[in-house]
Amino acid sequence: MNKKNKKLDPPKKAFLFSKSNYLIMAIGIVFIALGFILMAGGGSDDPNVFNEEIYNFRRIRLAPTLVLIGFAIEVFAILYKEK
Repeated sequence: MNKKNKKLDPPKKAFLFSKSNYLIMAIGIVFIALGFILMAGGGSDDPNVFNEEIYNFRRIRLAPTLVLIGFAIEVFAILYKEK
C-alpha cells in the first residue's frame, strides 16, 4: 500500500472527564453556592446601629463549612476515575 493512498483518520477528541465527574462537580458547585448564599446579609440598614445577627450560627459555622465541603467535593471530582 502506498502512503499516498492511506487516509489518515483525524484523532478522536475525548473529554477530559467522564459524565460522573461532571455530575460530582455540579454537586460541589451547588454546595459552594449554597454556602455563599447563607453567608450573605446580616448587615444593618443604619450604620450607627450594630446588628448582632452577623454573628449567628448560620454565618459563622454552617456557611463556611458548606463552602469547604463543596471545595472538597470538587477535588474529589477531579481525582475520581471510573473503574
